[in-house]
Amino acid sequence: MKIVSINVGLPREVAWQGRTILTSIFKEPVAGPVRVRRLNLDGDRQSDLTVHGGATKAVYVYPAEHYPFWREQLGEPDLAPGAFGENFTTDGLVEETVRIGDRLRIGSAEFIVTQPRLPCFKLQLRFGRLDIIRRFLRSGRSGFYLAVTREGEVTAGDEIALAPGGGMTIAEAFRR
Repeated sequence: MKIVSINVGLPREVAWQGRTILTSIFKEPVAGPVRVRRLNLDGDRQSDLTVHGGATKAVYVYPAEHYPFWREQLGEPDLAPGAFGENFTTDGLVEETVRIGDRLRIGSAEFIVTQPRLPCFKLQLRFGRLDIIRRFLRSGRSGFYLAVTREGEVTAGDEIALAPGGGMTIAEAFRR
């Protein structure tokens, strides 16, 4: 298990359906070590703290294993890490095996798995598709949120150490 990509983005205004929307869903991979803080990563900020971010949703993780599926489904062969607004694109952590309460150590930072992601309309804005939320929900490929239990630094390529927490899997929680 490892970090494939660390992705960050700052809020920006985007025109969507006749309105101007503030969003941070556009994330870009960064090189080198990134400082993890209690509420986010350096260089990253959430736009709408009523649905994203905060202590229990400080970091969003999305499995790299899902990218081939989405490239084919969406007809976007160049879909890159960060496309789903995730902070960490990972290898080896999928919803069927990751459990709520699992603890992760990555670099010098530590985390706890808190919940699956439920997408908001900004996923539609990111992909320019009104059907993406339905497809995302139907796919079961939700990714999951982490709370930061120990601040530190992470770097793309870092190994992920997992200590099982014993709760329900992310896939089980997502289906509820």
